[in-house]
Amino acid sequence: MEVTKGLVVKSKAGHDKGKFFVVLEFNGKYASICDGKRRKLDNPKNKKEKHLSKTTRKLDQNLMVSNREIRKALSQFQ
Repeated sequence: MEVTKGLVVKSKAGHDKGKFFVVLEFNGKYASICDGKRRKLDNPKNKKEKHLSKTTRKLDQNLMVSNREIRKALSQFQ
């Protein structure tokens, strides 16, 4: 599966290892990810694709408008 906007991913490396995020943007090498809690929409984290584990779940664009909606959607993965 390809990394695209709205894809739910799990961090494989770093201090956030094991946590779930949603991809906001992908430019080929780095993905901008946020979880709505520690990494919010206005300050996403850039992470290399090799440090992310892709899931089969993709969030709807309507759920990616606020940090609260992202937290709520990702809560089922935690």
